[in-house]
Amino acid sequence: MIPQVSQEIIDLGDGRSISIETGKLAKQADGSVVVRQGNCMLLATAVSARTSNPGVDFLPLTVDYREKFAAAGRFPGGFFKREARPSDSEILTMRLVDRVLRPLFPDDYHAETQVMIQLMSHDDTVMPDALAGLAASAALAVSDIPFYNLISEVRVARIDGKLVINPSREELEKSDIDMMIGASLDSVAMVEGEMKEISEAEMIEAIKFAHEAIKVQIEAQQKLRAKLNSQEYRTYEGEVEDEAVYAKVKAAAYDKCYAIAQEASGKAERGEKFAAVKEEAKALFTEEEYAENADLAGLVGKYFYKTNKEAVRNVILEKGIRLDGRKTTEIRPIWCETDYLPSVHGSSLFTRGETQALATVTLGTSREANQIDSPSEQGEEKFYLHYNFPPFSTGEAKPLRGTSRREVGHGNLAQRALKNMIPADCPYTIRVVSEVLESNGSSSMATVCAGTMALMDAGVQMVKPVSGIAMGLITDGEKFAVLSDILGDEDHLGDMDFKVTGTADGITACQMDIKIEGLRYDIMEQALAQARDGRLHILEKLTETIAAPRADVKAHAPKIITRTIPGNFIGALIGPGGKVIQELQKATGTTIVINEVDEQGVVEILGTDPEGIKTVLAKIDALTFKPQMGEAYEVKVIKMLDFGAVVEYTAAPGNEVLLHVSELAWERTENVADVVKMGDVFQVKYLGVDPKTKKEKVSKKALVPRPPREEKKE
Repeated sequence: MIPQVSQEIIDLGDGRSISIETGKLAKQADGSVVVRQGNCMLLATAVSARTSNPGVDFLPLTVDYREKFAAAGRFPGGFFKREARPSDSEILTMRLVDRVLRPLFPDDYHAETQVMIQLMSHDDTVMPDALAGLAASAALAVSDIPFYNLISEVRVARIDGKLVINPSREELEKSDIDMMIGASLDSVAMVEGEMKEISEAEMIEAIKFAHEAIKVQIEAQQKLRAKLNSQEYRTYEGEVEDEAVYAKVKAAAYDKCYAIAQEASGKAERGEKFAAVKEEAKALFTEEEYAENADLAGLVGKYFYKTNKEAVRNVILEKGIRLDGRKTTEIRPIWCETDYLPSVHGSSLFTRGETQALATVTLGTSREANQIDSPSEQGEEKFYLHYNFPPFSTGEAKPLRGTSRREVGHGNLAQRALKNMIPADCPYTIRVVSEVLESNGSSSMATVCAGTMALMDAGVQMVKPVSGIAMGLITDGEKFAVLSDILGDEDHLGDMDFKVTGTADGITACQMDIKIEGLRYDIMEQALAQARDGRLHILEKLTETIAAPRADVKAHAPKIITRTIPGNFIGALIGPGGKVIQELQKATGTTIVINEVDEQGVVEILGTDPEGIKTVLAKIDALTFKPQMGEAYEVKVIKMLDFGAVVEYTAAPGNEVLLHVSELAWERTENVADVVKMGDVFQVKYLGVDPKTKKEKVSKKALVPRPPREEKKE
């Protein structure tokens, strides 16, 4: 049976196009599409259960994105030749799609839902992560799953001053903006990216440009859905509601929550007070009522949360008072410390209110670079950052199940914030690790601040220091309040959460999640301007602690020296089976790494002992030493022979040459010891390679005038 295939084409306006096709693959899924640009093909499927599981009061949505190595005609690396756990880049793409989709499902839709996206064919000129959001939304669009507000995502870059949608990786390297924008037809929902010190106005311009391209892609999805005449949205059982219970809970709890929200209390104290009010709300109903109504306990909890949220938001909108007593523009108290850990290469502590991050820096050679090996990208990172968020940081005891997607995402944001401030000529591979020790709002921005100070403490010559701040927004449609340096509770109760990092001269990274529809650009502009004031205040605190990078790395940190040698000497430095380089590393206590670049050998020498590094450099000089014809060189006698002396170039220990007896002096020499002795140091002239013996030839006598010949007596 020939499949009924429907297709829509999206014109990108520059000769490129994207096609969305449905009806050919994965027809047992609720919705499936193939999105194609060039030779890049993504299959996206969407499946949702017909009923929700009992007791589930949230959307159990799973977004999965995988790149198949076969798509690029490659085998997976490692011992097991199949794809296993997702890579960091795949996890980051999953998060980008999830963050746009999740808030746009109906609030009362709680059925298990899976959106799966896989790269089936790769094109080197197309970055597949920029198509993943479009593919996910299109799969939902051709299904009966109740996802009414279609979305798409695009990457926007600026190359030579011109904004470009979905550039190739090669084009992206020339760009000063790399932003992913996710949006519905009328609202921007998500922004994430890195920039090279752009202004707030330039960032808004890029978001608007991206949104116009997204609108075209959403219209194509709507047309595709319209072609499927049989598709209607499924009906589903929403949440149980009881207005009488809500009225009773609100009447008892609202004023108390409103009062607590004004008290300027700490996280723990405030939590205890809200918990006490919640218990009072539960006590409004008898045990018989709970026994008769199985949904009652859940309803009380839900309505208390709704009441509490409304009270806290109204305190902020009506009185300008935040949960901890600050004004909307006020930053929590900050204290910082560098060089906290004595044995690491660089460290710092950054504490802002009840959020604290401890950052460490480790310096290494190119051998320690983070290798990237995925179907869509191969390469390495010489600067990378890892973020750890243990449960004790929020006073909780939870199972430890490896690195979470959140930790990968927050670490990536901090890495992107800092990476463009690492000098291009920095010889080190740098690993920054942030340990979040306390968290009550924006630990990722604390990581950026701690990372900046730790890098400067390590002696990394950062171009400029970077700070970051998390902002929030609360609005009722008319009034609004932009909050600087948000608390964890303000993040959960607010309408927008965005993080901005930058130097004194511009933005270096951002992450924005907007939870409401129709956010005005003038509010976004005000929020960005307020964020700039906040991060400049924080930057001032950082530079008060450490004004500039240390002039050099610490005494116990490794020093790195880079030396370039001709490619034909690489083998000599390594030695047979690595013997020469291994013995040299052992004798000097150094680490030596050799990379071949453009037929040259780039040698990295890493060590804590300057004498050891000096010894390695001397060895390299000796191995690569090439005397020039006609030049004079200082030598030392290291061995006496009947027919001459073996001499060693003092400038290149280990480089030996025979000084033949015939080249010692102009006069006939019967005994070598009459002219030179063991350990003598003198000058010789290099005469090149003897055409007869094919060996190098030097002469002592060539540097002294030839005596006149005696005339024969008649």
